[in-house]
Amino acid sequence: MGYEEALERIDRGINSMKIEFERFFAGGLKVPPEEIRQRLQQEFRTLRNANINSAADNFRLGSLEARFNSINELLNRRLREREEGRPIIAREVRPHYDAETGITLGAAPDLEAVEALFTGMYRASGNTSVDLVSFRNYLTQQISGIRAKTGCDAVQFRVAIEDGKARLKAKPIAGA
Repeated sequence: MGYEEALERIDRGINSMKIEFERFFAGGLKVPPEEIRQRLQQEFRTLRNANINSAADNFRLGSLEARFNSINELLNRRLREREEGRPIIAREVRPHYDAETGITLGAAPDLEAVEALFTGMYRASGNTSVDLVSFRNYLTQQISGIRAKTGCDAVQFRVAIEDGKARLKAKPIAGA
């Protein structure tokens, strides 16, 4: 069998190992899929001992080995945390802000939300006369005024295009 097929098999094996370990950590498998990891380690040893003449194949083997080692370290760390009873920290899910559908802001607006509104308002139109800090101050004043007037908990802002110009629309939100 050629090196190219072996490298493809290793690439698919790494993806399979990653998927199977994710299934294990999610509770879909009762035991970790160690046989895939051991098979890949054996294939790496076999290919490292073979005489690979092509620089491209050698580079690809090194790249696959680095990827395998990186994933392997992550999996070992997660297994160790699980065995020690430490909670596995989930990846932080960051909210996606869309200025056209609306972004709800409280008394202290999130900087990413303000940036999304700023981009929707000024970057699209090419207007550079307003900076992000001034825009955030403007939003904070608007939120304070609307909250004082209506008694709402938060304000939803959205960018609407009217007559070819970007306009900021505000709507009070109770109980947010």
